Amino acid sequence: MLRVIAGKAKGRRLKQVPGDSTRPIMDRVKEALFSIVQNELAESVWLDLFGGTGSVGIEALSRGAKHVTFVDNNRNALQTIRANLAVTGFESQAQVHAGDAFKFLQNTPQSYDFIYIAPPQYKGLWVTALQLCDACPALLNANGQVVVQIDPKEQAEINLSRLVLVDARKYGQTRLSFYQFQAQSPA
Repeated sequence: MLRVIAGKAKGRRLKQVPGDSTRPIMDRVKEALFSIVQNELAESVWLDLFGGTGSVGIEALSRGAKHVTFVDNNRNALQTIRANLAVTGFESQAQVHAGDAFKFLQNTPQSYDFIYIAPPQYKGLWVTALQLCDACPALLNANGQVVVQIDPKEQAEINLSRLVLVDARKYGQTRLSFYQFQAQSPA
């Protein structure tokens, strides 16, 4: 059962995307994620790439985030995100964007406090998304973070010029990696 763990919508059941095109985050991983970011969560602005069920972005809203933009190109996922936003009452704090996550990253004028990347597994999509974030520092607000959710088997060394890995945690078959822009030394 997929549900909101804490906050305003605590206990609300969320719909799952029909079929096997998504992999919803397990409650213990979601709880760990929000324990890690809790001090930066209030009034934060999120980008939930490869939104799936919308569970992570909705959890952020429930716990005090200001706004979440969800991006997915799967029609069933988009319908599920919209239904889950309706069930939790967060429609006015969210934007659901239908389309390619990579094009969205390249074209959005918005900046975010958190960019959550949880793409379909074993396709290397997280690498491309992370590299696009690295190439565009305007995507993140000061002290913003990119959080990547992957299977630990997918982990690879990636050449990044601006983003640095600041934390990584493994929870069974899920790895959460936290990236931030490295501080620029004064010239």
